[in-house]
Amino acid sequence: MTSLGLFALLLCLSSLFGIVNRRTLRLPTTIGILVIALFVSFVLMGVDALTPGHDLQALPRAVLRQADLPGNLLEGALSFLLFAGALQVDLDQLMARMGAVLFLALLGTLLAVGLFGGAMYGVFLLLGLKVSPLWCVVLGAILAPTDPVSVVGMLRRLGLPGPMQAVFAGESLFNDGVGVVVFGVAMMLATQTGATQTGATQAGVAQVGAGGFGLWEAARAFGIEAVGGGVLGFVSGWVALRCALLVEDAHLELLVSLSLATGTFSLANALGLSGPIAVVVAGLWLGSSAARRAVGPAGRAMLVTFWNLVDEILNALLFLLIGFEVLVALPRQAALAALLAGIPLSVLARGLSVALALLPVRLDPAERRRALAVLTWGGLRGGISVSLALDLPEGPMKHVLAPVCYGIVIFTIVVQGLTIERVVRRFYGAPAMRMPAGG
Repeated sequence: MTSLGLFALLLCLSSLFGIVNRRTLRLPTTIGILVIALFVSFVLMGVDALTPGHDLQALPRAVLRQADLPGNLLEGALSFLLFAGALQVDLDQLMARMGAVLFLALLGTLLAVGLFGGAMYGVFLLLGLKVSPLWCVVLGAILAPTDPVSVVGMLRRLGLPGPMQAVFAGESLFNDGVGVVVFGVAMMLATQTGATQTGATQAGVAQVGAGGFGLWEAARAFGIEAVGGGVLGFVSGWVALRCALLVEDAHLELLVSLSLATGTFSLANALGLSGPIAVVVAGLWLGSSAARRAVGPAGRAMLVTFWNLVDEILNALLFLLIGFEVLVALPRQAALAALLAGIPLSVLARGLSVALALLPVRLDPAERRRALAVLTWGGLRGGISVSLALDLPEGPMKHVLAPVCYGIVIFTIVVQGLTIERVVRRFYGAPAMRMPAGG
């Protein structure tokens, strides 16, 4: 199948599932597409089980292999999704609460990695699964960051107060980049210690230091990727605004924004920096007062319309693929027990990491309780976590970790995504829901 044929097939399925959802389930579009794709996947698996002579899953699996969710999302579509999300954030609101955002995105993500990874190490021990501590850190890194694709889309439906929206969206956009960097470093540590073998132990950590990539090198690599990506995004965003000032043409301004999103992401990856962090910082420039002066009303309207459309299309395709990935990520019996234990542990780890990260932030007790509840239950995971899990090296660790990650992602999107509005109403009241969402 050609690339155009694959794209056409995915668009047709997304459109069909979207129509079915609108006529029957009436769920938010992306969640409805995901639920229907899951249902179709389970039907295919059920029919296959009843008719062993026919492999109905062969074609969907071939399409999934060609679609290559990990590669196409992490190396391509992610730049558009993050840029579109950053474009919706009110930079003035974000800068006024940058302290809280940084604590949540940096400290909160690192705490979530350690807390969830440590808890799951205990679960694996109880279940008799030989998963080393370093691979548990990899698991924590996959699931620690909230997914901006899910969260920013959710904010459109919720009428949270402006300051809370800025913190919510800002944390989600930045901790995505932090989580990807931590994942890369943890993977490097895990693979260099030979932790893919079932007998791997903490003794491997000492071997890392001897092999030239120890904990100090890991911290240094993290700093270079994260900080370097932020600096690159700041510079490229500033240059793009200078270019926009030279013209008063809406089409050229749109072309500049496309160049900014794709160029910043690609250059960051080529330089060994964090592409997600770089493209988020670059995109935030377009939400600044300087951007409002540089881009005229016509150009601004075209930018918003175009990037909202890109966001909607890629979201639909992404959630469609997530729904079908169950065909390759179905948990085995042992992994299923770990998944069932991991779901509540992921919520607890998220809540505790948010609570600890907010300790240095000055908030009155009532606001702290509201923020903790909404940030915890609204911590959805999505395509990035699934892509990282599917990108794990083939072997026994992937067969255990990937299904756990996939199941938790589905739980957060379907269960938490459909009930977060009630949580917001409970803690912020009905009037808040009538306020316009967005940045």
